[in-house]
Amino acid sequence: MKYIFLVIIRLYWLLIPVSKRRVCIFKKSCSRYVYDITLEEGFKSGFQAFCFRYKNCRNNYELFKNPMNGEIQMILADNSVVVENEISNKLIKYKYNGKENSTRKTT
Repeated sequence: MKYIFLVIIRLYWLLIPVSKRRVCIFKKSCSRYVYDITLEEGFKSGFQAFCFRYKNCRNNYELFKNPMNGEIQMILADNSVVVENEISNKLIKYKYNGKENSTRKTT
């Protein structure tokens, strides 16, 4: 199963042009993250990573500046918190306007 899953991801990379793919909110793209996890830890962990990313990358998230440490963070749909070094730089530049107010996105 592991190798079939890896082949499916590689086919996705080959068949879907980058310009047609959805922009990921994470620094490491969802397909790359799932591929790496599957390669290192096996099918079960890879599939769990896929489910987590699919659920949280496509639903509401909130990008905000933490008042305690000034770091930009993101709350995902499942209420987990992502730190700045895991958030896409494009998302931070595009969505975060430098104010203390948070920005919300709905997809």
